[in-house]
Amino acid sequence: MLELACLPLGVGQVDPGVCLQLRLGPHRVLLDCGLQDLGLLEDIVVDLALITHAHPDHARGVLALHRARPNLPIYASEVTTHLLPLNWPAEQSAGLLGSDLCRALPWQTPIEVRPGLTVALLPAGHLPGAACIFLSYDAGPQTYSVLYTGDFFLSNTRLVEGLPLESLRNLSPNVLILEGTHGTARHPHRRNQENQLAERIHRAVTAGQSVLLPLPTLGPGQEVLMLLRSHHFFTGRDLEIWVDGEIARACDAYLEILPHLPTSVQNFAQHQPLFWDERVKPKVRRVESPVDRARLGSSPCIVLTDLHTDLADYLPLESTPEPLTQPWLVLLPDGRGMANGSPPVTGLHNLPTGWEAWLQAARSDETPEVPVSVETYLLSDHCDSAGTTQLIHNLRPQHLVFVHGSPTYLSDLANLDELRNRYQLHTPTVGLLVELPIGETFYPGVPGSSVEPEVRYEGEVTELGERVSLDLPDEIAADPRWRTFADTGLIEARWQGEELVLRGLSARELLSVTEASPTAAKPGRTCGTCRFYRGQRCWNPESPLSSFKVSPDGYCLAYEPLHPDDNTPSGSE
Repeated sequence: MLELACLPLGVGQVDPGVCLQLRLGPHRVLLDCGLQDLGLLEDIVVDLALITHAHPDHARGVLALHRARPNLPIYASEVTTHLLPLNWPAEQSAGLLGSDLCRALPWQTPIEVRPGLTVALLPAGHLPGAACIFLSYDAGPQTYSVLYTGDFFLSNTRLVEGLPLESLRNLSPNVLILEGTHGTARHPHRRNQENQLAERIHRAVTAGQSVLLPLPTLGPGQEVLMLLRSHHFFTGRDLEIWVDGEIARACDAYLEILPHLPTSVQNFAQHQPLFWDERVKPKVRRVESPVDRARLGSSPCIVLTDLHTDLADYLPLESTPEPLTQPWLVLLPDGRGMANGSPPVTGLHNLPTGWEAWLQAARSDETPEVPVSVETYLLSDHCDSAGTTQLIHNLRPQHLVFVHGSPTYLSDLANLDELRNRYQLHTPTVGLLVELPIGETFYPGVPGSSVEPEVRYEGEVTELGERVSLDLPDEIAADPRWRTFADTGLIEARWQGEELVLRGLSARELLSVTEASPTAAKPGRTCGTCRFYRGQRCWNPESPLSSFKVSPDGYCLAYEPLHPDDNTPSGSE
């Protein structure tokens, strides 16, 4: 029997890098190389490597792979070969070209790369140049095929057209290897996410705040900048947008691939510069010197910088020579929308290195109130569960292999009844070979041996007069998602058909005063007018913010006025 198997060397879980060895008959194909350490590849036979896109979690090991095996053919799309050097800034400055590492393949054209083995690249959305890889092996009487999606996205973004699903419908691969980044989560449409982010930035700037957006270097940085350049909240507005760090270098790389960007973007660039523009408002400038950086925040502005930047470079504390006096809003990308080699930021947990220390110092008793608020937002460039299952049902493979996501999210996907009853499912572990036999009898409802069983929790519901109590076993707190769910101790419940869905409320939601909240909309209902606000802290034992420093402009559901008919701020004692 022909060998068809997958050996995971990195699946984007503990190690964020994705790297798989596909065994297809006599051929050994490396799918992506996002490993930081190539030690796992030392004894692995590889005939060729295929790179889906230039994000570091899929491509950071390509340079080391090329140097270790200079004769190994490495293939990618033309745009990906151009963006790859962004993963190694020092080498790029020295003149490294992606064409030195990879051979460019055309779109949607089967190319025979080994005897009987053909490869075709199909647009995947997500990032310029990102590709789904379709491999087909002619074994004589039968042809075997595998589709590997890498990261994919069905929706259009500002700078990338979504995966054209109709181009995949006739492929019918035997095996589909795909990402499960978001598990079974459901997200608002991408354009709605963009509008929500733009509206939040608009409100902050209107209120006199400057906005700091730390972002991954490649993709999200350029998407957010293009959003600010083209959204109606900002077009023609007298506002400065500053771009710092490696994001600026990636913007330059986008300008060089302009002919490969969507037609709407090319049309935009015919009338005004795509990114750098000091003529048309809002003005977009680079941060090129300490003098530029010192200017930031003197009047409301927007700053885009690298995700792992040092906050003190922009937001100095009182102990520094130039203390922070102007108000800032820091907007962090929520981990649900970010899976490109950067650690997730969910509910302000798992903050980038150095941020925890900065926030702790900012909230210390020795430091006067720092006018900085930190929030998260969702701007996803990966499919949610609806998009993922839509792709699967259009392709109808025999085997599904889920990679690139937390084990709990992948397990949630693999335990969906609509998938369990139709496909053979696998959530592989690094170093364990997953065999993918074709044509064997499949018994619906029996997933592959590598899939963890779904965990369900039984509890009790008790009606207590005016309240209802829900008791669950303490094992539920062992799930890594519990910390985010229980962040504030408050939940929201809603009916979904006959089922009751629970959702944890984040501190950001409790602190945000929105017009949509009828209670918050009443003037004066802020922390500064609450009777529990003293010494710039909340002392209400019923509040999830109890004992924390809070902004006088904040708000929570436990608000109580200083006097029944008096909204005079309580001041600080």
